[in-house]
Amino acid sequence: MTAVKPEQAPHGQKLQGKQGYYDTLRTLSQASVDQHFEAFKDIAWDDPALEVHPGDERFILTDADEIGASDWYKSLPRARQIEVGAYRYAQIAKVGRQFEQVLIGGVMHHLIQAEDGNPEFRYAMHEVTEETHHIQMFQESVNRFVANAGLGSVAGAPRWFTRTAPLVTSAGTWFPELFFVGILAGEEPIDHLQKSIMRAGGSHPLIDRVMQIHIAEEARHIGFAHQYLEHHWAQLGPVKRRVLAYLFPVVMRALCDVIMVPSKQARRDMGIPDEVAEQIWWDAEESAKLLRDLFGDVRLLADNLGIRRGGARLLWKMLKIDGRPSRHRSEVASAAS
Repeated sequence: MTAVKPEQAPHGQKLQGKQGYYDTLRTLSQASVDQHFEAFKDIAWDDPALEVHPGDERFILTDADEIGASDWYKSLPRARQIEVGAYRYAQIAKVGRQFEQVLIGGVMHHLIQAEDGNPEFRYAMHEVTEETHHIQMFQESVNRFVANAGLGSVAGAPRWFTRTAPLVTSAGTWFPELFFVGILAGEEPIDHLQKSIMRAGGSHPLIDRVMQIHIAEEARHIGFAHQYLEHHWAQLGPVKRRVLAYLFPVVMRALCDVIMVPSKQARRDMGIPDEVAEQIWWDAEESAKLLRDLFGDVRLLADNLGIRRGGARLLWKMLKIDGRPSRHRSEVASAAS
């Protein structure tokens, strides 16, 4: 594969040089100083308005969630819709917590080799600090759902993901560019889902507050991952470039499913039949479109790096995540199909 010069990306889009990249990191670092949140300071956990109670109709899922949009869910009795909705919100929070833990582990592996004076170190540490607060607010939400919404317990990520977490985090040292692809593979889908829920009117006030904080800070985190990959791409050798080109869509699809698709145990807990699950993820026409929409921004990134072509492009199509790239980051999903 032909190397991409650091000053020029495919399609005429400029990639930042080293100074521009470092200036962006300093801007992101200052933004983290100026605007950040703390899990037990910026969420009013004891406010009666944020209390979790069984039978709260605000737990009913809207069409913004794939389960809520399904005919199966809409056919359930109202009380059962509330139960499934409460579990779904708690399950997303638990998987989010587990993903953020893996993210922190990989970033810390990566930073152990950081050179003095590299602004990547400072910004990445800001991000790690913010992610620890995300972990706290996610798990505190799960705890309250379990204690007060009658859930008993909540299943998290698939077993294969939690068991391979040590190997995944080690990629932060031996192949950090691939690890940052993994960061985007988890962060982009959950950001898309949360924004869709908020645009549809939100849900329970506690869930809404957690999502507001997460959306606000994830914008910086996603921006950093895009900038990191664009900057470091030109520094990769030909072998790593080719490996990354082929693994990029594979990692995207695999970790998207970790975030978006409930584990087998979670599906059993919610009572979702296997044939219904197959339609929701991702056989039905609407769900197939959602899957493509999730990756508009990363298709733009892949095209800027020049890696969504040839044999690698076939993988995007086989994994059902190919399509038109976003015109710009955060383009509305309905226009990015």
